[in-house]
Amino acid sequence: MTHDAARAARRRGGWTPWMYLAPALVVLGALLVHPIYQLGLISFLEYTQAQVSGGEPTSFQGLGNYAALFRDPQFWQVLLATVLFAAACVVATLAVGCALAVLLTRVRALPRLALMLAALGAWATPAITGSTVWVFLFDPDFGPVNRLFGLGDFSWTYGRYSAFALVLFEVVWCSFPFVMVTVYAGIKAIPSEVLEAASLDGASQWRTWRSVTAPMLRPILVVVTIQSVIWDFKVFTQIYVMTNGGGIAGQNLVLNVYAYQKAFASSEYGLGSAIGVVMLLILLAITLVHLRLIRRQGAEL
Repeated sequence: MTHDAARAARRRGGWTPWMYLAPALVVLGALLVHPIYQLGLISFLEYTQAQVSGGEPTSFQGLGNYAALFRDPQFWQVLLATVLFAAACVVATLAVGCALAVLLTRVRALPRLALMLAALGAWATPAITGSTVWVFLFDPDFGPVNRLFGLGDFSWTYGRYSAFALVLFEVVWCSFPFVMVTVYAGIKAIPSEVLEAASLDGASQWRTWRSVTAPMLRPILVVVTIQSVIWDFKVFTQIYVMTNGGGIAGQNLVLNVYAYQKAFASSEYGLGSAIGVVMLLILLAITLVHLRLIRRQGAEL
C-alpha cells in the first residue's frame, strides 16, 4: 500500500467513531443546545416577572447579572457550601462503595447476591422517593431512628450541619451502588496471583488495598471520583425535599437550589440563569478534566 493510500485509509478510519456517535450526538444536541442557548441568552437580559407578563420591555444587561451575582456575599457562601458538601459526599460515597466492593469479594454467593440486590434497589429508587423516606425515618415525632437511639424530639433539619448530614446520608445511600459495582468489577479483573502474593508476603488487608489493589484500580477510581463530583455538585432534589427548599433562612442552600429560588421564588430569571451558567461552566471544567484523565489513563494502559 502506498503512503497516500495508507493516509486515506487512516482518514476514513478516523471518521468511523464519529459515525457511531452521530445518532447519540444528534439526540443530545436536540435536547441540550436550545435550552443552553436560552439559558445563556436570559442571563444577559433583565428578565423578571414584569418582562414575562409583558408589562415591561426586555432590556439587554450585558454582564450586569453576573456582576450583581459576584457582588452578592450569599452567592459565595452558597458556592463554598456547595463545594464542601459535594466534597464530603464524594469522600463518603467512595469510602462506603469501596469498602462494600471489597466485602463483596470476601463473602459467599448468597450474601453477595443479597447485598447486590439491596444496593441496586437503593440506586434505582427515585431521588424524591428516597428523600421522602429518609425524612420520615429521621422525623422527630414519628421516625424510628430517634426512638431507636433515644434522641427524643431532636430535629435533624433544624440545625445547619445536622440537616446537611442528613442529606449527605441520603446522597451516599443512593450513590454508593455505582461505586461499589464498578470497583467490584475492577477488583475481580485483578489477577488472583497478585493478591495471593501480597497475602503470602504477610500484607494486611489494608496494606494490600493501599499498596496493591488501589494502584491497579486507579483508572476506575478516577472515573468514579469525577462522576461522583459531577453528580454531587448538582444535587437539587435531596436538598429541596429534605430541608424544605434550602433550610431555615437558606442555611442549607446549594447552587442548584439557590438558582431555583432566584429564578422562580424571586422571579429574577436573569439572575437565576446566570447562576445556571456559572454551574454549567464549573461542571464543564470538571468534565474536561475527566476526559483528559481518561485519555491519560488509556495511554498509560
